[in-house]
Amino acid sequence: MTKKNTFYITTPIYYPSDKLHIGHAYTTVAGDAMARYKRLRGFDVWYLTGTDEHGQKIERKAKEKDQTPQQFVDDIVVGIKELWAKLEISNDDFIRTTEDRHKVIVEKIFAQLLAQDDIYKGTYEGWYCTPCESFFLERQLENGNCPDCGRPVELVKEESYFFRMSNYADRLLQYYEDNPGFIQPESRKNEMINNFIKPGLEDLAVSRTTFDWGVKVPGDAKHVIYVWIDALSNYITALGYGDEGKDQKYRDFWPADVHLVGKEIVRFHTIYWPIMLMALDLPLPKKVFAHGWLLMKDGKMSKSKGNVVDPVMLIDRYGLDALRYYLLREVPFGADGTFTPENFVERINFDLANDLGNLLNRTIAMVDKYFDGAIPAFAGAVTDFDESLQRLSTETVEQVESALENMEFSVALASLWQLVSRTNKYIDETQPWALAKDEAKKGELASVMHHLAESLRIVSILLQPFLTHSPREMWKQLGIEQGDLTSWESTKQFGALPGGTKVSKGSPLFPRLDTLEEAAFIAAAMGGGAEQTQAAEQKSDAAATAADASNETKAVPTDSKEEIAIDDFAKVELRVAQVIAAEPVHKADKLLKLQLDLGYEQRQVVSGIAKFYTPEQMIGRKVICVTNLKPVKLRGEWSQGMILAASHGDQLTLSTVPDDMPNGAVVK
Repeated sequence: MTKKNTFYITTPIYYPSDKLHIGHAYTTVAGDAMARYKRLRGFDVWYLTGTDEHGQKIERKAKEKDQTPQQFVDDIVVGIKELWAKLEISNDDFIRTTEDRHKVIVEKIFAQLLAQDDIYKGTYEGWYCTPCESFFLERQLENGNCPDCGRPVELVKEESYFFRMSNYADRLLQYYEDNPGFIQPESRKNEMINNFIKPGLEDLAVSRTTFDWGVKVPGDAKHVIYVWIDALSNYITALGYGDEGKDQKYRDFWPADVHLVGKEIVRFHTIYWPIMLMALDLPLPKKVFAHGWLLMKDGKMSKSKGNVVDPVMLIDRYGLDALRYYLLREVPFGADGTFTPENFVERINFDLANDLGNLLNRTIAMVDKYFDGAIPAFAGAVTDFDESLQRLSTETVEQVESALENMEFSVALASLWQLVSRTNKYIDETQPWALAKDEAKKGELASVMHHLAESLRIVSILLQPFLTHSPREMWKQLGIEQGDLTSWESTKQFGALPGGTKVSKGSPLFPRLDTLEEAAFIAAAMGGGAEQTQAAEQKSDAAATAADASNETKAVPTDSKEEIAIDDFAKVELRVAQVIAAEPVHKADKLLKLQLDLGYEQRQVVSGIAKFYTPEQMIGRKVICVTNLKPVKLRGEWSQGMILAASHGDQLTLSTVPDDMPNGAVVK
């Protein structure tokens, strides 16, 4: 094993005080995607997750349930492992801080730091938040409460061992400067420097005497080693550090390539942990990536708000791949995002069912119909559109790799979906149904079928870090065995599918869902009762009916609208979009259903332009789309925005932009 081919990635170790929710799944799925990607690229990967099981909060919760702390955490850890299995997390190890392999080394680490005078005994007095297990200075409190969770804090005074943090502050700042990629995103580094280091690092209390549940300080059993040393050490104790003869993994994999953490614990991982490692004279991790929170409309998830999303419920009803796709696609990794039932269902419908699933279904059906189920051999660029599809495929592989190296999961999937959208458009451009009517164009038809199948093969391979079931189902329908044709490197050769490969029609990858019905179901499962669910359905129906009537109305008001401020206009988001598909809306002679390519995603918009433009006239046009309108249902079809047009009397003309303006460009 060579050092350059190893990759060590960790999640935070989760606190087993209650059942985990979708926010915990978000972190762990992201780490899993990265681990899978690196394995596909030939790296020897070690992916670690686990649980932080000591502390006062656990001790109190166990007492409330009349259990020992160990019984309490054992029960919850079973559920966590079951959830990771349900999410198909490919972790190589699961570390528990109650395991002997961890506790013994934590004692050794504490003893070493004490012996070299990095730790000393004193008395601590300060503000303590039990749920967060964090101490705060008076100036760090927000309205007298914990700055992290907003809960009340209590004044604590007790004998404690302290870590001399200030001794290492200059060295830590120098490490930041020498390693600009150490903290990601960059904004987190500025926060650490300005809020914690520059004001002066206080010596850190690293033991407690007010509770008993934890690793005892060697030679001073009334003290429990506090979370900073206990929990953070897991990243090396899990590798066998300090265990003579059993530390091969430590020597192979340390330093970690990336610690994946939530933004609420970035301080511990980018200040306390690096300083501890410096004191131990050990290498520092290469990167700490602090992602944002997956929020609800009313803020953070909590049982008291009734807004906790159970990932098991979503997997059982919609499938694992739907959940994994949503988590990795919806939110730019590093930023906060908001979960809504409507967005979750629409991602499934538009991206997975409409774009990917429909592309696979159409391709398999056409190969079956026109070539008796056998994919034609690759013949280079035959039609006018072949070369551009091949070129985009090559570019997509490069873009996906670049994004994943930077842990930009949503960017990687957006790039991949550009290829999916472009391949769908390729069908409309080449019109295989027309080619099939002319025997002289049999060669063009054969090239189209190969290009469609080959694009799907490449898409399926690039999807593997994100989705665990769909790629294999795609291979099955495309007639591909797992092997050379499914290797990551094979994506860099367009046309690798052998001629004669037999396709096999299967079930739809992602059946379409009724958005209102499924959103209501998710809302009810989150804690919204029947009354709230019924009210939401009635409100959605009323909005859809009103929108229907509004879009079918032809009259134009003659009076001017009231003046608005520039700030009001700035709320409207206008972007360039290209029409890649268009069709009439059933039983609505004024409406066209348009599929728009926004560069970063594909959207469906229903527009009342059918009397002025045919579907064929719309294909390829660059239009201006209002992209931040709330979706509405028009004649049974969801519309995710509105395209701009000028109207006068019986005339209507679309607002368009030049073809060289990129899709997704902002219109100001």
